[in-house]
Amino acid sequence: MAEPQLSVRSSKARDLAHRLARRENRSIADVVERALEAYEVREAGREPAANFYARLATQAGTDIDLETVIQENRKPHPGIEL
Repeated sequence: MAEPQLSVRSSKARDLAHRLARRENRSIADVVERALEAYEVREAGREPAANFYARLATQAGTDIDLETVIQENRKPHPGIEL
């Protein structure tokens, strides 16, 4: 029975996988598998932004209007002295 194959439509991804496989003397499948495993490890620990902001809002309990804070503390520049 034939091995399952991964079809990549991106020529950039295909070229990069071929180049890495040649440089590391590995199969293309091995390069792709290792890259995907590294990506999974790196990205698995990240919390989605929406969840992060929801958690932050419940922990902090305060919500500020940044535009109001900026406007309250804004002072016009006097300009240059002539």
